[in-house]
Amino acid sequence: MRLYLDDNITDRRVVAQLQRMGHSVRLPTDLGQSGTCDAKHLTSAIQQRDVLLTQNAQDFLDLHDLILAAGGRHPGLLWLYAENDPTRDMTPRSIAVAISKLEAAGVPLENQVYILNHWR
Repeated sequence: MRLYLDDNITDRRVVAQLQRMGHSVRLPTDLGQSGTCDAKHLTSAIQQRDVLLTQNAQDFLDLHDLILAAGGRHPGLLWLYAENDPTRDMTPRSIAVAISKLEAAGVPLENQVYILNHWR
């Protein structure tokens, strides 16, 4: 899967694990977008045809709704939430496995939002 990771998911261990499992990963720093607003991150993901992975759900859910209301499209949004409990938070490996499970399930990604934690 082609992924664009939002600024809030830049842990190199996550990137390395995703790449080991065959995913293409793009970071905001790769495109000179580090620190820009969420709308620009989503625009970059759309232009690159990457599914966006974020922990900043509310802002991206609002942008998702706006895009669909305007008749637009996006490659998909994956939301990862932290439970603030080290025993329950997803590890880099569990994040990559969840994305692989989602991809293997063959569910449509375009114009959809999925909570990645549900795909453990």
